[in-house]
Amino acid sequence: MTKNVESRCIELGEYIVENKTTVRQTAKVFGISKSTVHIDVTKRLGEIAPLLAGKVNEVLQSNKSQRHIRGGEATREKYRLIKGKK
Repeated sequence: MTKNVESRCIELGEYIVENKTTVRQTAKVFGISKSTVHIDVTKRLGEIAPLLAGKVNEVLQSNKSQRHIRGGEATREKYRLIKGKK
């Protein structure tokens, strides 16, 4: 792995832990694909900085447990906006 990739992995991991963001939110901020973010923080980061990878994993698991709630809120908002246009 190149130094550039390693530093990106660490930067992504630190950002996720500090801001408690999702993979999608992080990808948007850094201007890279969510697939790249996911691979960097789940696979590569474990080899580079295992302690940070553990912290990132906790945030990602928390996000995963809440995603059904976020989806329901998004759907509710969508239909509220549609109803308001009529």
